Amino acid sequence: MENIIAEINKLKISKKAVILSHNYQLPEIQDIADFVGDSLELSRNAADTDANIIVFCGVNFMAETAKILSPKKTVLLPDLRSGCPLADMVTPDDIKKLREENPGAEVVCYINTSAEVKAECDICCTSSNAVDIVNSVNSDMVIFLPDRNLGNYVSKHTKKKMIIWNGYCPTHENLKIEDVLEMKKLYPNAKFVAHPECTEDVLKLADKITSTSGIIKYVKTDPSKDFIIGTETAILHRLKKESPEKNFIPASRKMYCPNMKYNNLESLYESLLNEEPEMEVPEKIRQKAYLTIKKMLDVSKIIVS
Repeated sequence: MENIIAEINKLKISKKAVILSHNYQLPEIQDIADFVGDSLELSRNAADTDANIIVFCGVNFMAETAKILSPKKTVLLPDLRSGCPLADMVTPDDIKKLREENPGAEVVCYINTSAEVKAECDICCTSSNAVDIVNSVNSDMVIFLPDRNLGNYVSKHTKKKMIIWNGYCPTHENLKIEDVLEMKKLYPNAKFVAHPECTEDVLKLADKITSTSGIIKYVKTDPSKDFIIGTETAILHRLKKESPEKNFIPASRKMYCPNMKYNNLESLYESLLNEEPEMEVPEKIRQKAYLTIKKMLDVSKIIVS
C-alpha cells in the first residue's frame, strides 16, 4: 500500500492535481486526499485551487458539480460505477411534468442530483441549508426533489406548500427505528445524531439532525463523550481522527453505500496516471446548472450576513 500511495503523491505533484474525498469514502482514500468533506464543499475547495486536474473520489453527481464550478479544469471520477441511486430517481422530464401540474411553483433541487436535473430547476440546496433555501423562494408553493425524507424534514420548518418527490437514499433508509432503540439501550448516555435523509420515525429519536459536515462540527463542540452516528459508516473514520477522545457508534452497520466504495487506491492511481475517466458536462447544461448553484450560494451569503 505504501508504494501505491507514494506513486499517487508523485503523480499528483507532477500533474498539478488535487484529490477530493467525500466523507463516505474508504479510510485510505480519505487519508490521501487534499480535502475531505461534503460534495459541494469539496467542489468549492477545488475551484479555489490552481490545480489543473481534480480527482473526485465520490459519486458521479459530485464530479459533475466539480466540473460545473471548474469548467476549465480536468475532472476525473476514478470509477464510473460510482453512481447515486437517489440522484437517479428523478429526470429532467419528471421536472417538466411537475411544472405543468403545479404552475407557479418554484423547483428546489437537492445537490444530490444530476447536472441535467439541476439545469431544469430554479435553485439548488444542500442538507445543511435546505430549510433556508426553501424559505427564501418567492413562490408560496415549492417542488422539492428528489429526497422525500429531507423534503419532509424541511416541510416542518416552513409555511410553504411543498410538493415532495418520492425519492430516497437507500443507505439512509436502511436505518430502522429498532436499530436506533437498540443502540440507545446499549449506550444510554450517547447522543444520537442523524442525517436528514433518514426516515421521519428515526429522526424523531435524534438529539441532533444535521448534514455530514454538521455532524462533524456538532460532535466537536458537544460535551458528550459518546455519539450514535446515523449516517454512512465511513464517516466514523474522520470523526475518530478529528475527535479521538470521543466514542462513535454506528447506528447500524447496514448504513453502507457500496457505490461510494468503488473508488480505491488502485482506481485512483490508474485514473490519475491515464487521466480518465473524465467527467464532461455539455456547456449549455453546465451554464444552467451553474445558475441554480450560484443562486443558492448568493442566498446563503445573505442569510449568513
